[in-house]
Amino acid sequence: MNGRRFRLVAILAPLVALALGSFWLFEVMRRATNEVIPTAERTEPDFYVENFNYVKLTKTGKAQYHFSGAKMTHNPLDDSYDIELPVVNNVGTGARSNTPPTTIRAERATVNSDNSKIHMYDNVRVDRPPSENSEAMKVRSQYLLVLPDDDIVKTDKPVEIYLGQSVLTGTGMVANNATRELHLANNVHGTYQAPQR
Repeated sequence: MNGRRFRLVAILAPLVALALGSFWLFEVMRRATNEVIPTAERTEPDFYVENFNYVKLTKTGKAQYHFSGAKMTHNPLDDSYDIELPVVNNVGTGARSNTPPTTIRAERATVNSDNSKIHMYDNVRVDRPPSENSEAMKVRSQYLLVLPDDDIVKTDKPVEIYLGQSVLTGTGMVANNATRELHLANNVHGTYQAPQR
């Protein structure tokens, strides 16, 4: 009986050693291959969502802005998003409680990983309705950088601004919806018409 066990062990031991050696050799070759030929990072989009609607809340749980679009595609390489027909609705919870809501639309947009920067492109339109203390405002450009957490939009491109019946054009703009401050950088031209009472 002991002789049979000894023979069985004598047969199995080399097989086990061979299996372990093969596994070790496979691991060494795999690691060497990965060092010489690193695995390629994924560059193709890994998912998309159609007709999405995203609501950002303040720390107190109130809606700060709504972000929607026809299609959102995720880019894994930099964790950004491409948006078709984006719409950003600021619901007016800025520094002033009576800040009127603002809607921003475009043909397309890109959004960084933490949603703090929204780059809007092509036929960008900003619309703010009139309120007790301000006239209706419209902004038209081909590019806007939206900073939704700060309630600010800016651009370095040509821009047209309509405030009531007044019209301003220029290149480069910073607009703060919370404080209602507007700054145009260059080539500023305009026609002013006093608000009608």
